[in-house]
This record gives sequence, structure tokens and C-alpha cells, in this order.
Amino acid sequence: MNRRAAAGDAQAFSQLVTRHERRVRDFLRRVAGPERSDDLAQDCFLQAWRRAAQFDGRGSYAAWLIRIGWRLFLDERRRHRSETRKRDGAALVAEATAEPGHAARLDITAVLARMVPVERAALVLCDGQGWTHEEAAAMLDLRLGTLKSIAARAKRNARALLATPAKESP
Repeated sequence: MNRRAAAGDAQAFSQLVTRHERRVRDFLRRVAGPERSDDLAQDCFLQAWRRAAQFDGRGSYAAWLIRIGWRLFLDERRRHRSETRKRDGAALVAEATAEPGHAARLDITAVLARMVPVERAALVLCDGQGWTHEEAAAMLDLRLGTLKSIAARAKRNARALLATPAKESP
């Protein structure tokens, strides 16, 4: 199916989107926040369609898509760094509080909001979505050792943040 999509077969590409869309959207929602994830996912699939012939078959198609999504996120973040930093935490916490009865999700969402994006990405990919360290390193364009260090630090920070009671807003 990947080869057919690379050759311009729109139906094959549509099947690939259907197969991988949820995973890509979930990753982007966790990394970029719910307010940006849909647009980033759409841009990701648009770029994947335009660059379909560039998928070389090494690794999984889902990993290739997530890498495109990650790069789009980083590009956007560079353009809107200060504005994005302010919105990320508030939007993620607001999303979690909108769903009553999800205290654990609120805790995790609030913890993710307090992490730097690369830590969020490493934690979501390795522990949230089950990618191997090697796959996550390739997706995030990091060396394996660097990814392992970031993932370990993210886990350690997440545990510490979950153990610390959150400050209440006035």
C-alpha cells in the first residue's frame, strides 16, 4: 500500500491515513495541545501526500508520519515560541477539566503541560504509545542515548510532579 501511495494512488493513501490518523493525532494532541493538533495533523498528512515518494520503507509508515508531525510542531513552535508557551499549559488543563470524573487524566495532562516539548514527546511516544526508544529517537531526530536520557528525565520529573500537590488558582 505504501508503494501505491508513493506512486500517487489516492485511494491507497486514504487507507494509510485511516490506519494511522488516530495515533498521529493523539501524539500531536499530547505534544502540541488540543488547540493545534488538528491543524498540525492535517498539515502532516498533506506533507505526507506531497512527499509520498520519499518514504523509503525503512521503519514503519506510522513512525514516518509522526516524524513529519514532530517537525511541523517544531517549525511552528519556533515561529510562535512565546505565544505557544503561554497557551500550552492552559489549553491542556482546560481540556482535562472539561471532562468530569477524570482526575487521573487531569494530573497527567497538567504534568505534561509543565514539561518542555521534547520531554512530553519522549514520554508520550515511549510510555504512552509504546514506541521503542530506537523508533522514538528516529521520529524526534535524536541520538538514541539522548532520547533515553530525555525519556528517563521526563519519567522522573513526571513522578515528582504527580507526587507534588498542584497549586490552586485563586
